[in-house]
Amino acid sequence: MSEVRRLEVLRAIVEDYVHSREPVGSKALVDRHSLGVSSATIRNDMAALEEDGLIVAPHTSAGRIPTDKGYRLFVDRISDVKPLSAPERRAIQKLLDGADDLDDVMERTVRLLSQLTNQVAVIQYPQLGAAKVRHIEFVLLAPRRVLVVLIADNGKVEQHVALLPVDVAEDALATLRTAFLAALSGKPLAGVPHRLRTSPVPAEPAHAGIVDELSASLAQLAAATSEERILMAGTANLARSTVDFPLSIGPILEALEEQVVLLQLLSEMHQDAHGMSVSIGRENPYGSLVETSVVATGYGPGATAKVGILGPTRMDYPTTMAAVRAVARYLSRILAGQP
Repeated sequence: MSEVRRLEVLRAIVEDYVHSREPVGSKALVDRHSLGVSSATIRNDMAALEEDGLIVAPHTSAGRIPTDKGYRLFVDRISDVKPLSAPERRAIQKLLDGADDLDDVMERTVRLLSQLTNQVAVIQYPQLGAAKVRHIEFVLLAPRRVLVVLIADNGKVEQHVALLPVDVAEDALATLRTAFLAALSGKPLAGVPHRLRTSPVPAEPAHAGIVDELSASLAQLAAATSEERILMAGTANLARSTVDFPLSIGPILEALEEQVVLLQLLSEMHQDAHGMSVSIGRENPYGSLVETSVVATGYGPGATAKVGILGPTRMDYPTTMAAVRAVARYLSRILAGQP
């Protein structure tokens, strides 16, 4: 049996099953694909593929569907990730270019990716260990209430209302803001709590308690930026694919709700030669996700954070990989401040 033809038969089965959701028979392969051989030869090829564990007959059907192993071989044999169409690229650029800050960028990204793939889109917030303090703002809400705003150089904005032990005037608060900016501007966010503990911002004795409270608020905001976070969109897409989850969709939805499983999975996924990470079915180390596939890639500084999708193993892998890669590239350019 020709190894090349066997792979062509597997490719044809994967493509037909992805689009039809129906088991694929030898006659359908001959009719739909230019394989250049008879139905009898195709049946022999399918028997060999089944013996290798790449396809399987569901129940008593005469047709075959891919196994996780079959999908893996298909994905590994994708020679290149096809580019998106020009309209798709323009849509990505238009949507992401209109974002105001990091939160807006993240939210737009997951919505867009979910729409492009009709799957659940997932994105990790970028790792902020290398991010630095760009600006600090203190807004007086009341004599003892101040809105503390911390802005990172990657666009991340955190805010907190501080309750002060004594009244503070606008001019005194402006002076304190200048002092905090002098001490922290351009400094790594990860080091802000330690720096404020070991090198307190100088202030008049009457303002010591105020400085302590503002310092505690800024330390809290800086620490919050380093927490691992993910955003999701398109969970409803799973409900429209219940036929793809014969066991139960419940554990999948629970894993999405908890988020810890997804964070671990994304962190553990390794990129291939194309810069893509694809985890298929039982390759996922978490039992709740054995009927799903995850396609992801890195983005941003060092490509340490991941953006991707989660969906049934029966998915259009080439198109999904192209969408994930394209969105990640635009996202990386936006975070780097490039046009």
